Order: sequence, then C-alpha cells, then structure tokens
Amino acid sequence: MEQIREKVKAILATGKNGTSNNIAAEAERIIRHAQLMDIGDWENEICSMAERRARGEPLAYITGREMFMGIELIACAGALVPRKETEPLGIEAIKLLRTLENETPKVIDMCCGSGNLACAIAHFVPESRIWASDLTPECVDIASRNVEFCGVSGRVEVLQGDLFDGLAESSLKGAVDMIVCGPPFISQHKLAAESAELLEYEPREAFDGGPYGLSIQQRIVKECLPFLREGGYLLFETGLGQERPARMLIERTGAYEDIRLIAGEAGEVRVISARKRPQ
Repeated sequence: MEQIREKVKAILATGKNGTSNNIAAEAERIIRHAQLMDIGDWENEICSMAERRARGEPLAYITGREMFMGIELIACAGALVPRKETEPLGIEAIKLLRTLENETPKVIDMCCGSGNLACAIAHFVPESRIWASDLTPECVDIASRNVEFCGVSGRVEVLQGDLFDGLAESSLKGAVDMIVCGPPFISQHKLAAESAELLEYEPREAFDGGPYGLSIQQRIVKECLPFLREGGYLLFETGLGQERPARMLIERTGAYEDIRLIAGEAGEVRVISARKRPQ
C-alpha cells in the first residue's frame, strides 16, 4: 500500500495540485475512493484517477463526492463543485432562520447548482421548506439527486428556470422568508484571461457574471422582491472586492433595509444580507 501511495503522490506532483500537504491529502482521498470500488486492476485505476487529477480535473468529479458544511454530497460534471468559500453564506442563512418566529420558514435557493445550500439548510433547519432552482437541466438533475441522497426530498423541491421563471406559477409570491443565492460573479474578461482554467471542467454558467461580474446580482435584488415577504431576507455570495458595487445595487432599489456585509474567517466580505423593507 505504501508503494502505491507514493506512486499516486508522484503522479499528483506532476500536475497543478498545490502544496505537498494537498498532494498527500488528495492521494489518500483517491486511495480511499478506490477501496470502495469494485474494480479488477485496482492499482491501474488508482493511477488513472491520479493522472486525471494531475491534468486539473476537480477531485470531486473523480471521486464523485464532496463535503459541504459537514454534509457529503454527490459531485459530477455539469454542476459547480461546492466551495468552502460558500459555507459562510449557508452559516449566516441558518443563523437567521433560527431567529424567525415562523414555525415552517420558506426558503428559495436560487442558482442552486448541485443543491449544496438547499441540502445544508434542510439538514440544519429541519422545519424549513425549500425551493431550489437553476437554469440548466444538468444542475437540476444533480441537485435532485443530492436532495434524495441527503434524505431531505420531503422538504426540498428542485425546479428549472431562468432565475425566478420556474417559480412564476407557484404560490410563493409575498410569502418567502429567505432567498439565498450563490450567483456567478466572475467577469467575462477574467474568464477569458487569468480564470480561464476554471472552464476546462466546470460549467461556464457557474462562473460567468457578465461584463463586470455583477449581472446576476443586479437581477436578483430586483426579481426576488415579489417573492419576499415584508421583513424577509435576501442573502447572496459575492466575489472578492465586489461588496461595494453589490451593496449599491441593493441600495438603489430603495426596497431593502439592514444591509450587512459579512466577512469570512479571512476577514474578506463574501456574503451580503439585506431585509425587505415594509411598504
């Protein structure tokens, strides 16, 4: 086993996997995953997975699993791999939901991707009812699988549509306690230059935030208003350095109060929270 472990680490070291500590951890993850597989040529399969990782393929796609907020999720091509950077959004959402007096809070997870936020909220706030929506059929399929995988299918419904189009015929207008969103927020210029490698394996829709990286936020702050009840919360993830223009988008509507910029462990703002102003 040690010989295989060193071989896998050597393969990973030829790629773009980061520090030696990451290489060691990723080698262990590949080996553990292979041990669960029913395969004949075990060593060859492990080396094949290591080579895929060395070429830059997300490890979560190779193992088919990713952890998010302590919950194991299915991960596969077609939906963004859940990021650690998105966890502060989930944590803040759960914290606020637990302060509400509503016994069955209604939540929309917009741009749900693999359904990581919806599943985490359903897990940690079991009394909640969640509607998760995304644009692409691939994301809807993977999110639906995760809802089933996490055992929350009775409380999470997955829909497809361009932002709120999939909810247009629902009875949610004016009744939603919280809307969370992990939108694409990388500018098209960056995607064509220094961030181009992100598109090698993960879907463009998960990253492309338009010319300035704010196109979806600009739509969200307006299009969510018919669904939020008075006093309901909007929370969304934002890119590094985008908090000021994103806050301006919220302020310009005149429809929100209690706008907060929430920093993560590194002290960088990654979450914006606002509450719908009473009419």
